[in-house]
Amino acid sequence: MMVATGSERGREAERARGLTMRRASKSQGGDGRKRVGARGEEAAARYLEAHGLRVVERNYRCRWGEVDVVAVERDTIVFVEVKLRYEPFDPLEAVDERKQHQISKAAFDFLLRRGMLGRPARFDVVAVEGKSLECTHVEDAFESSLGY
Repeated sequence: MMVATGSERGREAERARGLTMRRASKSQGGDGRKRVGARGEEAAARYLEAHGLRVVERNYRCRWGEVDVVAVERDTIVFVEVKLRYEPFDPLEAVDERKQHQISKAAFDFLLRRGMLGRPARFDVVAVEGKSLECTHVEDAFESSLGY
């Protein structure tokens, strides 16, 4: 039988607290990122609406991926990827070919499920500066990787 001394019990307790604290901070970090991301998406949606687009859906999810914001500008459906970054950054650099393909598939799913195939559509990126929440809107940031 092993008996733990007072100092050994103290170290064990410290290790246990350390593990517990790391787990808590890790889960809080995920929630924190979600909150920060939601603030960025909210800033982007407000920016788009202030510039004449009508936001019709946020965080459209399907098996293929997600579209952060779906908006309408006149007769065009606009699929918007929101990128929250801290200076210096290039928003287009953050939307690589893999991400473009994922967004294209999710956009196709959106159009198909709503009977909107054939309507004009485009893909924009809104870069949101992390501290000031200032938005930079890049229209027609990329072409769809799918032919529809």
